[in-house]
Amino acid sequence: MADQSKSVKRLEKKCQLWGWMLFVISALFFIATSLRSGDILGFLGGLFFLIACIVFLIPFFKSSPESN
Repeated sequence: MADQSKSVKRLEKKCQLWGWMLFVISALFFIATSLRSGDILGFLGGLFFLIACIVFLIPFFKSSPESN
């Protein structure tokens, strides 16, 4: 039972990580499009969105006693 719980948590974490990575890629494309069109407001929005995504990704790369 505990093994199944670990497997479910691992799958959940993997799906969340994939989702955040897709958000990061979307932010990069948004930034690139804004730069290409000269849209400063769009660029700033994309930049802040990218920074927010990185902030949410920090717990995935910070080691915790629970993950060991």
